[in-house]
Amino acid sequence: MTRAVRVLPLPLLLLPLLLVSCGTEKAGAEKRAGAGVESSTGSVADPVELDARARVLGIAPEHVYVTGAPGFAVARQSVGVYGGDGFSAAYVSQEARATFEMLVDRGTMTAKNCPTVQVSQGSGGSVAAGGPRDEVTCERDGDAWYRKAGGRHEYAVPRDGHVIRLVGDVKGLDRAVLRGAAEAAHHPDAEELADLLPPAPEGAATEPVERGDLPPVGDGAPNNEVGASG
Repeated sequence: MTRAVRVLPLPLLLLPLLLVSCGTEKAGAEKRAGAGVESSTGSVADPVELDARARVLGIAPEHVYVTGAPGFAVARQSVGVYGGDGFSAAYVSQEARATFEMLVDRGTMTAKNCPTVQVSQGSGGSVAAGGPRDEVTCERDGDAWYRKAGGRHEYAVPRDGHVIRLVGDVKGLDRAVLRGAAEAAHHPDAEELADLLPPAPEGAATEPVERGDLPPVGDGAPNNEVGASG
């Protein structure tokens, strides 16, 4: 969690567009708003299908989550990769004209490193080395951390090898909304997956491709040895 990451600017840069369009591009989230950790349909997403759809976008399948919050819907246009192989999505409320982001990436969150990890600035990305940093305050809340810095606040939920972060502006976004979204975060069921991620291209590989043209020993680099005349 401490490394610099690439944050997609789409959720915040296109907020006006998302506020208008989320009524049609909501990936089925509004009807499941406020759902608990268990999927609402009970239909488990096919692991092979999840793997194929996620890897096409460069996302590790275990990082794909959905959530729910009353009045909020996921904007499908915002779904994408975060950092190296993490997951990013924006949830938008037309009525409240508010948004929060779900960011999932490798790492952990502890009492020791919580104050050192900057709260996400959305389209601004992580703070540049040597740049100004807002003081981060951390408050333990059940299995999660409630964190504030500057005008942003978030809930960070450590899971096995990764952290789910629900983040938004302090003004206009109640802490209770983020807390509820953190509690509702879960891996998608079959219906949610179909609405969330685009289908994998026909014949997309879900396992590493075994090359048949590489030598059985060595690193497979070409032979650049120079002969006696070279």
